[in-house]
Amino acid sequence: MSRPRGRRNLALERTMTPSLLALLGYASWMLLLLGVIVVQRSTLTLLGRRAANGFKPTGDGGGPAEQRLLRAHANCYENLPMFGAFILVAHVSGHGDVTDGLALVALGARVAQSAIHITSTSVPAVSLRFTAFLVQVGIQGYWAVKLAVIGLG
Repeated sequence: MSRPRGRRNLALERTMTPSLLALLGYASWMLLLLGVIVVQRSTLTLLGRRAANGFKPTGDGGGPAEQRLLRAHANCYENLPMFGAFILVAHVSGHGDVTDGLALVALGARVAQSAIHITSTSVPAVSLRFTAFLVQVGIQGYWAVKLAVIGLG
């Protein structure tokens, strides 16, 4: 059933909070990184440079850029359960305001960390990447404390 033109879906507008938008952005970023991995591996296979079964999940056997890309993607899925859990708990408990203010900042720090990881291993780049990581950890730590205080009443 289609809705008339010009009408908005008010239920969606009420539920797409900054936190949920950040969670969607996080998943989309991971999908983009995965897409790059798929294109890279498909190209190497189709050009006959690597056998289809010649790819290791760790990137071993590939070049440094491939290893950094795979590690950046792995960093995302290692952190996603915490990021998602805080947003889910806040949203479901009706305390989305706890995560809404910093969710997009945390997403930006995640994207920055991944992008820096992929592009450079210089000392300044690694320092920036670590800073982006610390921003995420700090935000999630803040969320954990705020939500615990609310939960404990």
